[in-house]
Amino acid sequence: MDLFERCKKINRYIYLFAGFALMFMMLLTVADVILREFDHPIVGTYELVGFSAAVVIGFCIPYTTSMRGHITVDFLTMRMSAKIQKMLLIITRLFGIFLFVFMGYNLFIMGSDLLKSGEVSLTIQMPFYPIAFGIGVCCFLQAFTQLVDVVAIIRRQS
Repeated sequence: MDLFERCKKINRYIYLFAGFALMFMMLLTVADVILREFDHPIVGTYELVGFSAAVVIGFCIPYTTSMRGHITVDFLTMRMSAKIQKMLLIITRLFGIFLFVFMGYNLFIMGSDLLKSGEVSLTIQMPFYPIAFGIGVCCFLQAFTQLVDVVAIIRRQS
C-alpha cells in the first residue's frame, strides 16, 4: 500500500467519526424538537450541536482533500501549459500545508490554554479543549494529506 492510500485510509476513519458526529447532531436536534412539544427540552442541545458541528467540519476536511472533493476554479489554469499547471498545483498545496500547520499549532496552544484554565461550556459544563485538540490534529492531517498530494503531483509525468 503506497503512502497516498495509507493517508486516504487514515482520513477515511476520521471522516467516519465526523459522520457519527453528524448523525448525533441530527438525532439530538430531532429529539429536542419533539421533546419541546412535551415541555421537556434537552438541556445543552445548542452547545452539543455547536461542538458536533465543529467536529463535523474539522474532521471532514482531510478526507475531502484526499478524494479531491474541494471546488476548484480552473477556467484560467486549463489554458496554461501542463508544466505551469503542475507548478501552480504545487505552490497552492505548499501554501495550504503552511496554513494548516499554522492552524494546527495554534489550536494546540489554544487547547492547552483551555485545559489549564478549565474553561467549560455554560449549560452542560463540557470542556472546550478536546474540540480544539481534535481539530488541531485534523489540521495536521490535512497538512500531511497535502504533502502527500505534492509528492504525487511531482511523481506524475507531464
